[in-house]
Amino acid sequence: QVQLVESGGGSVQPGGSLKLTCVSSGVAFRFLTMAWYRQAPGKERELVASIFTDGRESIRDSWKGRFTTSRDNDKDTMFLHMNSLKPEDTAVYYCNTNPPTIRPWGQGTQVTVSS
Repeated sequence: QVQLVESGGGSVQPGGSLKLTCVSSGVAFRFLTMAWYRQAPGKERELVASIFTDGRESIRDSWKGRFTTSRDNDKDTMFLHMNSLKPEDTAVYYCNTNPPTIRPWGQGTQVTVSS
């Protein structure tokens, strides 16, 4: 059964940090380019960062320098390391492939940044 489970979100103050985790099952994780997406209130889901099978990452400009990704292919798990968080980072964060082909999407994990 194909499943994506995101966790690690929470409420933090501006400038804080969070580490999100995505655990996959039922997919050939180590052979897939994975990615983090987010959906802010009232907006469409958008790509945040990708991580290739060899661990190289591609972070979109809005988050470059603050977010990084990593993966553990032995555990079918990937991570989003979020630093210097801003209120505009508030969103539900999801993982999937890039492009997003896994269905269903996971439930996502809520990140709220406010003082």
